[in-house]
Formats: sequence, structure tokens, C-alpha cells
Amino acid sequence: MKAVSLFCVVLLIAGCAGLWGGSGRQGVSSSLVDYLYPQGEVPPRQDGQVPHLVLPLNVGLAFVPSRAGSDQVLTEAYRIDLLNRVKAAFAGRDYIREIIVIPDAYMRSGNGFAALEQTARLYNVNVIALVSYDQVAHSDEKSSAFLYWTIVGAYMIKGNRNEVQTFVDTAVFDVPTRRLLFRAPGVNKVESSSTLVNVERDTRKAREAGFEQAMADMTVSLDKELGVFKERIKTDRTVTVSRAGDQGGGGAIEPAMLLLAAFVLFLRSRVARAR
Repeated sequence: MKAVSLFCVVLLIAGCAGLWGGSGRQGVSSSLVDYLYPQGEVPPRQDGQVPHLVLPLNVGLAFVPSRAGSDQVLTEAYRIDLLNRVKAAFAGRDYIREIIVIPDAYMRSGNGFAALEQTARLYNVNVIALVSYDQVAHSDEKSSAFLYWTIVGAYMIKGNRNEVQTFVDTAVFDVPTRRLLFRAPGVNKVESSSTLVNVERDTRKAREAGFEQAMADMTVSLDKELGVFKERIKTDRTVTVSRAGDQGGGGAIEPAMLLLAAFVLFLRSRVARAR
């Protein structure tokens, strides 16, 4: 009788534990290649196309849309917040006039370089940084999950192990020539434990922390790669750079040049009167 009673109790408690769940896997990702070259297109050869950057730049910043649509953690509002943090890190650079965060809705309106060029024209940017990502969240039961077999244990015992791995990658393109200028990755791994009743909440927090820390890591890498890029274009001719107002820069005449020209005309008029 004792054995039968114990067996029934175990079955009952195990059934209760089954109602709670206890393990799971979640993932979300976006692909830069799939977005720029849909339907298996092959990138064309770019021989002879040399990007010309006119400083200061207007730079677009956007997430590559995910293939699975919306995500409960990486919402559009959260994407905008993450991109604004990157924007703030590069504010005040003399070679950047403005960084424009492009909403997700515009990126989802189409794919391929043709759609990207339309978005770039809409926001008046020639350079755009595209952020792709891949995140996997996994939760499973530790040996202490045996203690879940009481209702109190489900609330008190941290028997679930949560692991979130996040990878982000930012690729910076010159839109007119469709050339990749440089790219910068960011990675992060978050591990935590939680009680059974809080596993969903704690996993969400871990996923948010994963994106925030991976984006911060990417921002540091982006700054380093930007420095490498600035040094590289001094010695090779894969990219040409000029300031607005320089010959060939395609920009407006700078105010100092206008003042100098006015002064020269003034001197000429005084000389002509003296004669």
C-alpha cells in the first residue's frame, strides 16, 4: 500500500510539473544576404566602381528585417531605442553631419538594393549601416528541478538554467555604388537561473540584456573599424573622399570662400576708384 501510495503521489506531482512546462528554445534572426539578394540572386561584379564620399556625411542606420516577422522582445520601439544608443555614440564626429535612424516599416516595404536605394533617397543618405542579428535563447531544467514537485518549489527553487547567445553584425554600404565599405560584429552570452513560474519573465530579461550588450560590443567594434577604414583610404584608391565645397566634392561654396571673394572685389573697386 505504501508503494502504491507513493507511486500515485509521484504521478500526481509529475503531472502538476508538466502543467508548468519547464524547458524551451526561442530564436530570432535576420539575414543581410537574404535582404539584399532575395530569391538567391548573385552579387554582381563591381570592377571600376569607386565610392566617392562627400564629407560631412548623412548616414542611415537600420535593422535588417527578420524573416519571421515581429518578435515579442525585439519590437520596433526597442529596435529604435537600440539604434539611438548607437547614434549617440557617434554624435559630434566632424565627418558626420547627421545619423538618421530608419524605422522598421520602411525597411519592410521591400528588399534588395532597389528598395534600399529608394529608402536612401527618401532620407537623403548616401551611406547606410545595416544591422543584422541572430539570437538563440534556451531554457532547461537543472538537477534541482526535482524540487519543483511541490507548488512551493515552483515559486522558490531556481531550477531552470537560462542561456541566451546573441550575435549582431553591422555592414556599412555606399548606396550609389552598392559597395561594402566595412563591417563590425558584436557578440554576447547571458547565463542565468530562475524559478519555474518566472522562467518566461527571466528569459525575456536575459534576451533584452543579450541584445543590449551585443549592440554595445558592436558599437566598440564599429568605432575601431571606422578608424581602420579612415587609415586605409589614405593609402589606397578603393574609396575617394572630399569635403563639401572642395573641387569635385559636389558641395556648396563654403562661407569663408564667399567672404574672401567679396573682400577681393572690394579691394578691386577701391583701386579702380583711386585711378
